Amino acid sequence: MDLPLMAAKAYKYKAELLVKDYLLADLYVPYASVLGGILMCKLSYDFTRFISSFYFKGYGSLTKMQKVEWNNRGMSTVHAIFITLMSAYLVFFSGLFSDQQDGPVTFRSSSLSNFTLGVSVGYFIADLAMILWFYPSLGGMEYLVHHVLSLTAVTYTMLSGEGQLYTYMSLISETTTPGINLRWFLDVAGMKRSKRYVVNGVAMFLTWLVARIILFMYLFYQIFLHYDQIKQMETFGYLLVCVVPAILFVMNMIWFSKILRGLKKTLAKRH
Repeated sequence: MDLPLMAAKAYKYKAELLVKDYLLADLYVPYASVLGGILMCKLSYDFTRFISSFYFKGYGSLTKMQKVEWNNRGMSTVHAIFITLMSAYLVFFSGLFSDQQDGPVTFRSSSLSNFTLGVSVGYFIADLAMILWFYPSLGGMEYLVHHVLSLTAVTYTMLSGEGQLYTYMSLISETTTPGINLRWFLDVAGMKRSKRYVVNGVAMFLTWLVARIILFMYLFYQIFLHYDQIKQMETFGYLLVCVVPAILFVMNMIWFSKILRGLKKTLAKRH
């Protein structure tokens, strides 16, 4: 075996040990994952700016604040794709929260589930910091309330290991974020009268209905189903499980009504 191949395998082995013994060790998971989430935000923000400057001719003519929001939405899209895929896997496919497992579902967690939550904590910290820095250009009070509630709930479940099932079911709602961002991109690009804008409006309506209305109803059913286990949680965790999803659901319904009005308006104009 030649030396370069041996050296490559040695480096790979060391990297695997680093990830296993440090980055994914229970003691270091919260810190490594939060830092990883913040780094992901920085890289995706810069990558969006780099790609847009080359492939979108109108990017250079945007105002400074429009460029900031454009890049910020690219960052939130990356997080949304990541957390939606991981949440769906952990809730429906991993078996972590299966009824076949022993013990209360409210106290189940793993290194992977904690790491994933930490990445999301890093994102909410970075995005909340940007919202506050540029307030109210990147979002008003409703965005602040949403991010503070989300950051509090995700941080608590990551550190305590309590109620992760309900947190992940709530995070699946981030699947609507790419469609919302695409709609903003199309608007800024002057494509409100295009077929893409109409298709995006219909898709956004459907994904919001499924991910933020129907899925939340299923979430409330799960809370009802395991309420005896939820009562065994710490008081703060109990309140988070019972209160935060309800507040988010009300906000989702308000935004859903706006989406419905916007879709009707768009379809009327097309007609």
